[in-house]
Amino acid sequence: MHSTLTPSSFTPSAHAPTRARAMAFERWAQPSQAYAAHLQESLDLLKTVAKDLSPLKQASSLGAEDVVITHMIESLGLNLPVFVLETGALHHQTLALLERTQARSKLPIEVHRPQAQEVLHFLRTKGQGAIYQSPEDRKACCDVRKLKPLGQALKGQRAWITGLRREQSSARSEVGLLDEAERSSKGLTKVNPLVNWTWGDVWHYIEVHQVDYNPLHDEFYPSIGCAPCTRAISMGEEFRAGRWWWEDENAKECGLHVSKS
Repeated sequence: MHSTLTPSSFTPSAHAPTRARAMAFERWAQPSQAYAAHLQESLDLLKTVAKDLSPLKQASSLGAEDVVITHMIESLGLNLPVFVLETGALHHQTLALLERTQARSKLPIEVHRPQAQEVLHFLRTKGQGAIYQSPEDRKACCDVRKLKPLGQALKGQRAWITGLRREQSSARSEVGLLDEAERSSKGLTKVNPLVNWTWGDVWHYIEVHQVDYNPLHDEFYPSIGCAPCTRAISMGEEFRAGRWWWEDENAKECGLHVSKS
């Protein structure tokens, strides 16, 4: 049974951010024994694809995995663009991180938004609560807010870099470092530098390199999407239990990472 915890269940006190951050590192920043090998594998892959699959971009949700990848791209001196899908429904913490990233990053940071008229048409015809009523309406919202902007972001590209990890869900358990499944439909290769990383590896990197991250992670949000579609999770729940929690476990994707094959 899904937890009834909500974001307000973890609202921090005025002095909580520092404590929460320390607790997050203590709880999560435990690297695997293969961390050094995982890190080198990722760095080598990024250098290779920057040379062999150009032009390509990184897709960033500004989650923990994605800020790690952006930091690695910067540290390698690779001038690869990073794009964010600003759906119009993101948490204010995510938007604040986006602003900080734009202000500090040496990389080109692109922001792609949905067409305002398409969003308004969906709201007029379906209503804001439609996403909770049927999977079809929820996916239609994802299509307007995420998939169409994604198509715009990837125009003219040969590949895109994502933060997928095998550990995230059963649907992602067989993802590879290079995924060619989209070549037939989109003409793109998907590059997944962190497929072998554990959650502990991700947080160890963030701690060692002092990478800026979304404070919602400190409030038990391991996977962060749009505000209406994301909640905090409780101990023992699956990594992506807070995403579209009202739907069937096998449907927890928005379409960005679903292969037709």
